[in-house]
Amino acid sequence: MTLVEPTPSEPTEILGALSSVLDDLSPQVRQAAVYVLDNPGEIAVTSMRGIADAAGVKPNTLVRMARAVGFDGYDDLRTPFRQNAAEGTLSFPDRARFLQTISQGGSHGSLLADMAGAAFANVESLFASADADELRAAADLIDEARRANVLGVGTARTLAENFAYVASMAVDNVTAIPVIGLAIDDVARMDGRDVLVAMTFSPYRSEVVEAVRLAVERSVPVIVVTDSHASPIVPLSTHAFVVPNDSPLPFSSNIAATALLETLLAFVVAESHDDVATAIEAFHDNRRQANIYQD
Repeated sequence: MTLVEPTPSEPTEILGALSSVLDDLSPQVRQAAVYVLDNPGEIAVTSMRGIADAAGVKPNTLVRMARAVGFDGYDDLRTPFRQNAAEGTLSFPDRARFLQTISQGGSHGSLLADMAGAAFANVESLFASADADELRAAADLIDEARRANVLGVGTARTLAENFAYVASMAVDNVTAIPVIGLAIDDVARMDGRDVLVAMTFSPYRSEVVEAVRLAVERSVPVIVVTDSHASPIVPLSTHAFVVPNDSPLPFSSNIAATALLETLLAFVVAESHDDVATAIEAFHDNRRQANIYQD
């Protein structure tokens, strides 16, 4: 049974469609879909049997997954990914040589190379899939909102606070939440004139998921930053940005998320109707007059 219409034609549309129907899929088909959502780079280069083995399902399960989002079969779903791969993506031409150079010097050099390689790969993957139109639409929401509320907890809290802090130099409607208490307390005061920018990465924080659900109930547009199309907040979003966060260490990297947020902020500034340059200059002049800076 087809759950999504019309049939998506671009890789990002296919991933979005799979994300939106996750809760409607049988356990085995959902397991396959989650694997595909978490490993979209494998679709173009790995056979159906290889994907099925990696996902722990039978190949026919991938056919059922493809049909759930409007395709006749798995090969039809795979075709847009193969076309994108044939067109090529961004790359750092001298990356291999650079990593080989810094890996010298024993175990610490190898660790440095591993960290650099992961950072390069995360940022490269982010910008290879970045959509300028989607970024501009999200920036417009922030610019036009009565209040843009940026939500992150745990390691994402610093991301939210940094975004709001830097934005405050140029615009006056961005705030990191929760201000005090719980995120849902802040969301309960929002309506359609506001916007929520919500971040959570696996394992997903329940307070962020519940805040997003409440925002949707209150007709608040939601901009999502997360690490997988299978994230529970993606289907609830107005705009969703999926950032890679792979790391050779047993914790996730925030490098790509930081780059995405800086890029979104650049779009916010570019789209702002205010005299941003004057606002930023006044912000720093005020601090200099108060002897906050030592130039």
